[in-house]
This record gives sequence, structure tokens and C-alpha cells, in this order.
Amino acid sequence: MRGTCSVPVVRALGASALLVSVVVLAVVGVVGVGTAWAQPRKDATPVRQNPNIDRPITNEAFESTVINLLQQLVAAYGPIANSNDRPNPYTRIEPFGEPPPGNDGEWAAVIGAEGGPDGNLYVLHRCRSNSCEGRSEPPIVKLDPATGQRLDAWGQGLTAFPHGLHVDYDGFVWIADVGRGDAPGGHLVRKFSPTGELMMTIGESGVAGDGPNQLREPTDVVVAKDGTVFITEGHIKNGPDSRLSKFSSDGTLVLRYGTTGQGHLQLSAPHAIAIDTQGRLFIADRDNNRLMIWDQDGGYIDQWQQFGRPSGIYIDHTDTIYVADSESWGPDNPGWKKGIRIGSARTGQVHYFLEDIESQDMAHSGAEGVGVDRFGNVYGGVVRRQMLERHDPPAVQPTRGATWEP
Repeated sequence: MRGTCSVPVVRALGASALLVSVVVLAVVGVVGVGTAWAQPRKDATPVRQNPNIDRPITNEAFESTVINLLQQLVAAYGPIANSNDRPNPYTRIEPFGEPPPGNDGEWAAVIGAEGGPDGNLYVLHRCRSNSCEGRSEPPIVKLDPATGQRLDAWGQGLTAFPHGLHVDYDGFVWIADVGRGDAPGGHLVRKFSPTGELMMTIGESGVAGDGPNQLREPTDVVVAKDGTVFITEGHIKNGPDSRLSKFSSDGTLVLRYGTTGQGHLQLSAPHAIAIDTQGRLFIADRDNNRLMIWDQDGGYIDQWQQFGRPSGIYIDHTDTIYVADSESWGPDNPGWKKGIRIGSARTGQVHYFLEDIESQDMAHSGAEGVGVDRFGNVYGGVVRRQMLERHDPPAVQPTRGATWEP
């Protein structure tokens, strides 16, 4: 794909100069002034379907010619076209990573993948097909990002419907479990050591509640530099319990804020959360087709729609923001293509668009979870196709999370 950024300076420099500047910023932020080093350019892998999925890969829109024409007309609108037409210098690699035993050697629905301070990659998937309820496969998998080799796996028998993944500044691995009704393991947030030891649990297993020790459909979790824990809750579209909960580092409830709606302090099924280097909260307010930006006391700062219909968010130490959109183009957000948009959490500009292979399919598809490893490789956790996709940059970009210390 080809495109030009809307900023005059960027337009003058061109996409190649923009890529170089991003790479240099990443390297300087990690190791001081230095040189980015190129990595061997790989060919994109052929598109394939997980053999456990009885559905062809499609990029088909609506059967109605009229609706398809309307989609194309909407997509031509300036801000939407600008976001859809960002360049993509990354190379898609799939399959990637050694799944745990089971599933005929394939991943189940992958919902998250993030690099840790130890250099490893942590993946969260849903055991078998799209659920962990009653399953024995481990949902958390540690990989070597250089080779894809599985180093460890854990969590078997603990989860119901894992949904959110976060690796904090100390390397602890956090997962949020939305739950399946009253199934054991649901409505919980768990904290694990990098070796799989359970360190803390927030919530009551199988119970969706509003008490100080309870959670209601937790979708994601993120930890600030001071150890404060933020949890998004409410997975049902237009459900009554969309909110953000704030906990101290020991798991004590501090505050809950936000209600269901479309206002500045409202959410609808918040799907993911991340923190930038300034400590601002970025919430994937998916059913409202926007990113909400709040301070850590629930104060409204801004809202952005240029990153599409957000399902997943990751922010690195340069405040580069990665946003996964798995539900656009259909009736939920017509005209916007599905994929991963990469831009600036400081300015809101969208720099790159990693278009999904089913970007114009009317059904939900593509990556819901998104993360980056220590080398700048971008990962998409794909639920519908049940796969882990990796997007390699043209040059190694030493990267760390926004909340990690240097």
C-alpha cells in the first residue's frame, strides 16, 4: 500500500525518511545515540487458514451491490481514506511460534502477545478453539522471539475465557478473564511471575460482582510505574456495567469510574487499555469506535477516532501506539479497513497501517490483541482465524514498554 502523511514536513520527507526517524528514536531511547541495524528481509508467508477452522480466508464485503458501493463511498471520505492508505513497511509472518501441545499443533484463538523485559514473548490464547472452560491446554505460552521456540507454558485448568494480557515493568505477566457465566476461573485478573508462579488474584472466581473484591467481565489490565493496577470491565455491547477500576499494588480497590454510554466519561464494552510514558490511560472504547484518553483519576483528556474501531492497544517507550482493529468495514464501522494502525500517542497521527488479509470482509476478523517484542516485531493475536501473526519491521528497533524503566 502507498500513502502520504498529512503533516507537511512528513509529506516533504516521504515515507522512507519517516521510517528512518522512527527507527532512530527507538534506538536512541534504548541504548543512547547509536545505529539501527538492518535485518534480513523476509518474504511474506503465503496466506493460509488454520486447518482447525472450517472456513475459507475471504476478503468479501456484503453481497448487496448497493451496500458495497456505499462502503466504498464512505471509505473515500478524507480522514478515513487517509487512515486506510498509510504505508506498510512490515512483513507478515504466519504461522509463528510453537503452540503448546494439543490443537493438532495449531494455536487456539490468540487474544494477546507482548514482549517482556527479559526479552521473551508471552502469548495468551484460548486453549481449544475459542474457550478454556474445562480444557487442559495451558493458555499462557512463553516463546523465544528469535526462533519461535516454546520455552514454557502454564495456567492449565485455571481459566474460562482469557481476554487480556499485560507484561509489566518487572516482567510479571497479568491476564484478565472475562468469564463464561459462573464457570470457574472467570471474572478474575491474575498476576504471574515470568516462570508461571501465581502471585496475586483480583476478583472472585466465577462470580460477576460489584463488591470491593469482585470484578464484572474484566477485559484487560495494565500496571502503572508505581504499581497501580487499572482494569477495564464490561464485555457486553451496550451492557450496563462498562467501567474502569483502579486498584493499589496489593489488589485493594481504590476507585471505580465510568458508566455505559457515549459521553466523555462513559464507555461501551471497553476492550483493552494501555498507559503512555506520561501516565495517561488509553482505553479501547470499541463499541463507540474511539480511543478514550483519561488521566489516572478518571478525568477526561481527549478521544480519537483515527485509529479505527479499537480492539487492542500497545504503547512503547517512544510513545508509539499500536492499535488493532478487528471489527471495522462491516456495519459497526463502515469504510474503515481492518488491521493494525501504528502512530503517535503524543500527536495522534497515524503513520503506518498493517492491513489485515481480510480487511474488507463483512465479518469480524483480524487481530484483536496487539503487542511488540524487544526487537520491534509487531504481533497480532487473531481470534477468528485462530493464529499468531508476526509483522517484521525492515530494521531491528530496540523496543520496550511505555511503563518500563530504562
